[in-house]
Amino acid sequence: MLRVLVFIAFIFLVSAGLAWLAERPGDIVLNWQGYEIRSSLMIAALAVAILFAALAILWTVIRAILRAPGSFESYLGRRRRDRGYKALSDGMIAVGAGDARSARKAAKESRTLLGAEPLPLLLTAQAAQLSGESADARTAFEALAARPDTKVLGLHGLFIEARRQDEHEAAKHFAEQAAETAPKIGWAGVALFEYQSRDGDWLGAMRTLEDAVRAGAVDKATAQRRRAALLTARAMELEAGDPAEARAAALEAHRLDPALAPAAVIGARLLSRASDYRRAARVLETTWKAAPHPDVADAYAGVRHGDSVRDRLKRMRKLAELRANHPDGAMAVARAAIDAHDFAAARQALEGQVKAGPSEAVCLLMAEIEEREHSDEGKVRMWLARAINAPRNAVWMADGRILDDWAPVSPVSGEVGVVAWTVSPEPPPSRVALQIEADLAAEQRMTVEPSDAPRIEAKPAPEPEIIEPEPEAPDAGEIVADDASVVSADEPPPVAVAPAPEPVPAPEPVPEPEPAPPPPRPEPEPVPEPKPAPVTASAVSAKASEPAPIEEPPEEPVIPPSPDDPGPMPDNDEPDQPRPRRFGLF
Repeated sequence: MLRVLVFIAFIFLVSAGLAWLAERPGDIVLNWQGYEIRSSLMIAALAVAILFAALAILWTVIRAILRAPGSFESYLGRRRRDRGYKALSDGMIAVGAGDARSARKAAKESRTLLGAEPLPLLLTAQAAQLSGESADARTAFEALAARPDTKVLGLHGLFIEARRQDEHEAAKHFAEQAAETAPKIGWAGVALFEYQSRDGDWLGAMRTLEDAVRAGAVDKATAQRRRAALLTARAMELEAGDPAEARAAALEAHRLDPALAPAAVIGARLLSRASDYRRAARVLETTWKAAPHPDVADAYAGVRHGDSVRDRLKRMRKLAELRANHPDGAMAVARAAIDAHDFAAARQALEGQVKAGPSEAVCLLMAEIEEREHSDEGKVRMWLARAINAPRNAVWMADGRILDDWAPVSPVSGEVGVVAWTVSPEPPPSRVALQIEADLAAEQRMTVEPSDAPRIEAKPAPEPEIIEPEPEAPDAGEIVADDASVVSADEPPPVAVAPAPEPVPAPEPVPEPEPAPPPPRPEPEPVPEPKPAPVTASAVSAKASEPAPIEEPPEEPVIPPSPDDPGPMPDNDEPDQPRPRRFGLF
């Protein structure tokens, strides 16, 4: 709009000047070399204008002729550059589409047309990465890192390639160079912080974290949580060698994150060593109010050395009142009561948890109470069986993985300060439950006798012989008995009857081809054989006409096992060793 106004103003001034000249006519006389040239002022002005226009046109023609080679070369360069950028654009689209072949072709064409410019080098590196050619990609990124304007870009590419090849030392080196070149680059600070944390360089990690906070790459809440985790890790490292420094680090971590149980436990333990029991108790109470944890309860119970179990029970009750009706508080009181042999108080503390549905830890505590108070194996088994299917307890978790202890760095992602005390949404089989199942199965496999004792195999009892009655009466002269003995008729003969139901010793085992036959069954105690009463021949014939009764041999009474019987225990080769426990507590 301004240019239009200026143009209109210029036209107005020119028109006004021409009008002013037209209103004031005059003559111009030029004497040169004996010639006299006379003209009006208006014509002279018009001639001067034409002359200047002709000179301008002539200069333009001459300049065009002189600049023709350069102009032609510039035209060709612009055309070449346009083709190069067209190839570069096609290559970027091919990389985004995953077409490695087209990307390599476009990268080669763009480098040919544009030369060693940053964008063709970047396209070459990306095409090589897409094709899996790490050497070519590294060469391209090294060329980018050698240029001052693209050094950070090249270092980032080299960092990615090093991590793909699991060359973490090289990746850490590239991250350090990038952080020194551009401190405000987010990826460099994050990567360097991760490597320093994994290597246990807690001080270097804290310095890198501070730089990231100043650069705005990490928010303050996340920075506080990570710094608390790093300070706790440093306190754990220095606890044995430098207690004063470890105590300062633990208390600083507790100040930054009061809910971090390991920091509070370490700080309270070191304060107790310095005989500052009141401050140690305050630290643990603050953490218990924020997030109850079994380790905090254990540390609070032993905050003052030399206390009796009754004093610890009182202290546990005081701690449980800070977070009333919390499961960890009830279990802490129950554990202290068990140690004090106050099993009634332990049952009372767990009563609410049992009614609401006991967890695994509650079932194990109830099993321990039953064992230590009454030695009731039946109820112990019942609580152990309930513990197998009970809801799982809270555990240390990081990125969906269950850990045995707290750790400052996640073993899955390498992130700092993400390990949390929580219940898994999909809990895996409990290790305590699996151990209980294994112990119960082992008890069921136990036998009465050791494996090396001789086995007694049951032999079938011989069936009694049945004497069928004869159709004719036997001769009076002799009577044939079962043992084929001849009895004289002058003497009262014994009656031929079936064998009496008396315990018969097992027959001798038939020799077998095995080299080591099983030992014979032990002989039972002998029973006196009843003597046959003398009877007459008529009685013998009447008795023979009746079928002999068949009686089964008496069986040994079987006593059913008690439902609370844990089963026989194997012989212990080393009787001095205590009997192992069948369950454990966290």
